[in-house]
Amino acid sequence: MVLTEHVRTLGRELLERHGERVHKVAIHAGFTCPNRDGTLGRGGCTFCNNRSFSPNARRVVPIAEQIAAGRRVIRRRTGARKYLAYFQAYTNTYGKALEELAALYEAALAEPDVIGLAVGTRPDCVPDAVLDLLAGYQARGYEVWLELGLQSAWDVTLERVNRGHGFAAYRDAIRRAHARGLKVCTHLILGLPGETSRHAHGTLDQVLALGVEGLKFHPLHVVRHTLLAHQWRRGRYRPLTMQEYVSLVVDLLERTPPEVVIHRVTGTAGTDILLAPAWCAHKWIVINAIVREFRRRSSRQGCRVTSDSPDPPVAPPAPGLQQARS
Repeated sequence: MVLTEHVRTLGRELLERHGERVHKVAIHAGFTCPNRDGTLGRGGCTFCNNRSFSPNARRVVPIAEQIAAGRRVIRRRTGARKYLAYFQAYTNTYGKALEELAALYEAALAEPDVIGLAVGTRPDCVPDAVLDLLAGYQARGYEVWLELGLQSAWDVTLERVNRGHGFAAYRDAIRRAHARGLKVCTHLILGLPGETSRHAHGTLDQVLALGVEGLKFHPLHVVRHTLLAHQWRRGRYRPLTMQEYVSLVVDLLERTPPEVVIHRVTGTAGTDILLAPAWCAHKWIVINAIVREFRRRSSRQGCRVTSDSPDPPVAPPAPGLQQARS
């Protein structure tokens, strides 16, 4: 089953623009998060496994070694010979001087066949100087994606999961990024506590209204050593079923303009930390189910886009933490 028959994937976008397959190489560069180190709060988001992502939990391997290891795996699996260096773990624009950030990014760009960067961060951690730095790489001909973890446009939800920022920070970040010509990929989580499908659609409307170039969809999964795990065990949170997730993500993609690049349609967690739902451990089962749902509907990304301007969300998330259904 081929997702690209229905969705404008990042792989398809890069293939068309670069003439060959381009694959991301994930990099862990020892960053932390202001929501963990005491700047904004401690403990992180309610769904974040701080033990797994602690800077001290794993040795930070030199970037050249990480890229070399990733290159070997990718070439064996996909044959791709061009790469985006994906600064993924934690907040990859935070806690380091601008000169340190530049040294890390340029170490990645110096590697053979690395054609650009994807930098994952929070919307409240992209000062103008960092955006100028990334825009400078783009001006030199590199592929650059700024990946902003929004998760939800609902401030009450963001507060509930202890994100430490609101939608206004995202709006400000994306406008400043666009002023510099940077492409933005926004991360959205489906199935957040208290939200229904109506809230997911409201979030999508607000993000699309700001002209985002890329989207990444994730199901919320419950992992060990999190507040969400505690809530789940006490029956205060129920994750989406796979069918609920598949139906919702296809609904959202049908309402997403066809030119928006879809970086991911699902996310996984390792079986060593995943508590629920079990289907989140099986990426390709979920992707194939999404393709089947598109085929069942005879639909594709953008098929339900209208010319109407999106209205702001109107319904607050349901009270309490139990996942609401719509």
